[in-house]
Amino acid sequence: MRVSISKSKNAEQVYIIHSFRDKNGKSTSKIFKKLGSMNQLLPLHDHDRDKVIAWAREQAKIATASYNRENETVSIPFHPNMQIRVNEQRIFNCGYLFLQSLCSELRFDNICRNIKSRHDYEYPLQDILLDMIYARILYPASKKSTYSFAQTLLEQPRYDLHHIYRSLSVLADEADYIQSELYRNSHFVHHRNTKILYYDCTNYYFEIEDSDELRKYGKSKEHRPNPIVGMGLFMDADGIPLAFDIYPGNQNEQKTLKPLEKKVIRDFECSEFIFCSDSGLASQDNRLFNDMGGRGYVVTQSLKKLKQEYRETALNPKQFRKLGSSEWIDISALDETDPEIYETIYYKEVPVESKKLSETMIVTYSPKYKAYQKRIREEQLERARKLIENGDRLKKERRNPNDPARFVKKTAVTEHGEIADQEIYELDKDMINREAMYDGFYAVVTDIDGDVSQIISINRRRWQIEECFRIMKTEFDARPVYLQREDRIKAHFLICFIALMIFRLLEIRLEKEYTAEQIISTLKKMDVCRLDEYGYIPAYRRTELTDKLHKIFGFRTDTEIIRKSKMRSIIKKSKKKQ
Repeated sequence: MRVSISKSKNAEQVYIIHSFRDKNGKSTSKIFKKLGSMNQLLPLHDHDRDKVIAWAREQAKIATASYNRENETVSIPFHPNMQIRVNEQRIFNCGYLFLQSLCSELRFDNICRNIKSRHDYEYPLQDILLDMIYARILYPASKKSTYSFAQTLLEQPRYDLHHIYRSLSVLADEADYIQSELYRNSHFVHHRNTKILYYDCTNYYFEIEDSDELRKYGKSKEHRPNPIVGMGLFMDADGIPLAFDIYPGNQNEQKTLKPLEKKVIRDFECSEFIFCSDSGLASQDNRLFNDMGGRGYVVTQSLKKLKQEYRETALNPKQFRKLGSSEWIDISALDETDPEIYETIYYKEVPVESKKLSETMIVTYSPKYKAYQKRIREEQLERARKLIENGDRLKKERRNPNDPARFVKKTAVTEHGEIADQEIYELDKDMINREAMYDGFYAVVTDIDGDVSQIISINRRRWQIEECFRIMKTEFDARPVYLQREDRIKAHFLICFIALMIFRLLEIRLEKEYTAEQIISTLKKMDVCRLDEYGYIPAYRRTELTDKLHKIFGFRTDTEIIRKSKMRSIIKKSKKKQ
């Protein structure tokens, strides 16, 4: 590094210049740092030009030393016969640093500081909470295994295993506060689109036989013969979790909506939005609740459950339109082999009146969706034929409405009305035809007046909340749950909820270019190996995804060696609020 003074007509500029050889071996140079104009620097150095130059040369020496430290070639002596120390930890995960950066932006330090003011404990709640979040995303397992995982992070835990269990009670007690604060703080990370809120429910099973006040026998989404706990979840228009609650496994899902929605309206200051859910949660009572106070709703409607007059109107092929067109279309006359027609969605609006609500049912028809439903049914019919071949398998009780066995009918009489010698199983053609009537059709009910395409678009994004549950159950291993105490169970789901929020925010930062499996697998594999006094060597594959993570969060862990001082700087940067 050297000092250079550039003169122009009106001023002199003082620079530090870095001379080097390019990739072709040619000598060149570039400005490393601008120190300022001579007119600015002279008053700082007694108006003495020689003092300015001496100071600039000293700055060049400092810059040279710093650059050399960052770019030096490190020689590491290895001894082939020297054993590593017993039980020495050498491999550490650094993928969590990107999650830590998001947690810092969400102000977990402020949240935990406020919680501390209301509770009497001595353990570091923030450290425990964050480690449980990292573990839920990267290494989902028991709380004991979570503690073991925490010891593989660059920052070692400053707490013991029993502190984790004690913290769960505090977290359960503060669950509502944490949710509302995370919502407010999440605006620092990403603009929250709460104009549309999605709601859905699922349940989680426990590896126990005896039920209690919370864990009850109920209708399991996974058809498990175990006690379950239900979860209701609100999500915003971008797929980011908003709020959740848990309820006994035998409770009617429809009754879970209003308590949680009232909490969102009160604690989150979200009072005007469009509510969207599936038909199972769209009871008249819930629709009435969202037909007031600046709210509206878009909910799915089962055509099979409609009153006959509305069902006949919905399925009538006449008076359909294309989106953006006022021309009436008879969908029965469509040439569905035409690629353009095949990809087009047609719709009709059907007024639905009741004593308490004035609604519009939007019925859509898609040739592509029709082909999809037909293909699925053909696969189920093939399975039904195999069931008929093995009649014994048909005798067990079946409760799943999508079971292929619904297409099989049993007859105990001959075609002449006589009692048959044995039961006869065959395909139920009437059932097949009844289901085929609905191929291609889909319906939603709404109380809002607006662009039909917008209403259809609102409902289409409902898949994101189903994906939220899928991620929690598969990627985060939220079930089965082995905790026994109700407060600890609630805390467990709070951790899952927070982990999901952070992961969704990370997906958005990555512009939704990668799958959940790709992101989690990459972060999990981002290990570094510590070499005693020298620093850390990355032990993972550099990919486009790791490059993007480093670019987004402003630090790199993929240099050939990372000095300990540099790693401390990286860790510090990951904790800095943006």
